[in-house]
Amino acid sequence: MSGFDIAQVRLFFSFKHDGVYYPCAFMHWFKWVHDSRDENTGMWVVEPETLEDGTHFASVIHLDCIFHAAHLMPVFGSEFVPTYLSYTQTLDAFCTYYVNKYI
Repeated sequence: MSGFDIAQVRLFFSFKHDGVYYPCAFMHWFKWVHDSRDENTGMWVVEPETLEDGTHFASVIHLDCIFHAAHLMPVFGSEFVPTYLSYTQTLDAFCTYYVNKYI
């Protein structure tokens, strides 16, 4: 998708080293599911990028590397969404997500 990557900010933090201030973010990364957009929605589909042991691929980046926010919508399956699911859990609860191009 035009050289952009999708990630979820898990933590904003900063530190100083040799008198230089570094604003950073701890990120969980997503990877593209297909080489083209979903034919029904016209949106790209992503899934969490994981390591061999199933943990999220994560890294620390400088805030200057963040271009803008992206809105991810779950790709719902045929099952009902649990009523106890909170909006704070949605990026950990589903397998794939649409990158919303409409907002």
